[in-house]
Parts: sequence; C-alpha cells; structure tokens
Amino acid sequence: MMSYEAYMSQVIQPMRDELTRNGFVELRTAEEVEQTLPNAKGLTLVVVNSVCGCAAGLARPAVVHSLNHPSKPDNLYTVFAGQDKEATAKAREYFEGYAPSSPSFAIMKDGKIMTMIERHQIENNDLQTIANLLTTAYDTYK
Repeated sequence: MMSYEAYMSQVIQPMRDELTRNGFVELRTAEEVEQTLPNAKGLTLVVVNSVCGCAAGLARPAVVHSLNHPSKPDNLYTVFAGQDKEATAKAREYFEGYAPSSPSFAIMKDGKIMTMIERHQIENNDLQTIANLLTTAYDTYK
C-alpha cells in the first residue's frame, strides 16, 4: 500500500513540473528563499503554487501563457503552499501588506514587493484575463 506522502508526491509532481519545465526555479526551503528573493535583481515573479483545483487549475497555464509577452520578468521562482511549508512561509514574509493567498503571484523588483495577484483575482476568471493581469504588472513594474 502506498503511503500518503508517496501518493501526494505523485499527485503534486505534475503541478510542480508545469512550472519548472517553463523556466521557474523551485524554492523548497526557507534558506533557499532567504538566499534568493531579497537578492534578486530586476523584475521577479514568484508563483505561490497550490493544489486548489478551483483557482490553481488556471493559474499555472495562465502564468506560463503570460511569459509569451514581450515584457516579462527577469527571474521566475515558485514555492508550493501546503507542500513546502517553511519555504512558503518565508516567501510570504517578503510579501508585506498582503495576506497569505494561494495560488497567487508576487511581482517583486530588486527584492521588494510591488504587487500581488491574489487568489480572489484568479478564481472565476479565464486564462486570458489572468494572463492579462500578469502582463499588465510586467509592463507597469519593468
């Protein structure tokens, strides 16, 4: 019989892969987050990945689609809410002024939060609308 952890790993790995095969670097520990986010130069996109089907099912394809835009982030990172808990908690410390939300997208510039696209802006929207929220942020903060 498969353990719960092994089962969840099988379920979640495709969700991780959807982002990493499109250029995102996973930050899986608090230390990786601390070494990376405050030191990232230029425009940084951090995806707070999630299992939640209602919003995350469109969040990942929308963020990948947004990368076709002429103006896009210099750095692409992801943390996985509910899976890499310490990394996610540490990342959220850099999202000052925003409540925890997953899935969500943090737009940072030179290590500072500029804006967040939160779950309530993702759920009940279509892929193009979500991608447009992202590309507007890229254009605004690039």
